[in-house]
Amino acid sequence: MKALTLAILTFVVYILEYGFGRTFIKQPIIICALTGLVLGDLKTGIIIGGTLELAFLGAVSIGATAPPDTLTGGVLATAFVITSGAGIETALAFAFPIASLTILFETAYEGYVVSLINRYAERCADEANYKGVERAHILAGTGKAFIKFLIVLLFFGLGSNVVTNILNAIPGFVTTGLNVVVGVLPAIGFSVLAKTLITKSNIYIFLFGFALEAYSKLPILGVAIFGFVLAIIMLNTNKNEEMEGSDDDF
Repeated sequence: MKALTLAILTFVVYILEYGFGRTFIKQPIIICALTGLVLGDLKTGIIIGGTLELAFLGAVSIGATAPPDTLTGGVLATAFVITSGAGIETALAFAFPIASLTILFETAYEGYVVSLINRYAERCADEANYKGVERAHILAGTGKAFIKFLIVLLFFGLGSNVVTNILNAIPGFVTTGLNVVVGVLPAIGFSVLAKTLITKSNIYIFLFGFALEAYSKLPILGVAIFGFVLAIIMLNTNKNEEMEGSDDDF
């Protein structure tokens, strides 16, 4: 029943994520907390979600690349850790392989099944049958959600005993390495994200935030409040400059 519940949760979250606009509820920080809530351990779900969110921070789709699937990876990693009582670092041991495996299934589905659905949609478009195009769109997306449903159902349906045996078979040096990875991956994720954000025109803002945190010993909430106020000041300054420029043009 737990496996079926988690599979249904995965299916529904995927539909809500892509069927009604990007809501980002499939991100680890949300889906892991929901998984923990379903399994009766919300605290562990939130901790795992925060850890995996940092780890997957740099995993974004750029061009034709497909990032690991955070939905199935987050659900199964959280479920395995909670049911087996393993450490948080074990979540990474399951999250990345499962997330990568899901992408392989999705790629095969898109390459063979969706291509057939696209041909049907094209015929409907030629016949001005917009209902048929809608059906094709819904069918393609629902099929993708069903793949994730099956992956969660089958993997978690193997049972906690199988999962525990797998965890016990992991050598100690691998677990130690994973502890190191838990600390390194967030830094890599932030660096990949920062590479796309930091420019010569805004680098002073990041330096200000670093100095504020490093020397003032403010909590994260305090830094966030300072950042919010600074953003409002900059926004109002830019608006005033634009208004002055429009008066000059007039």
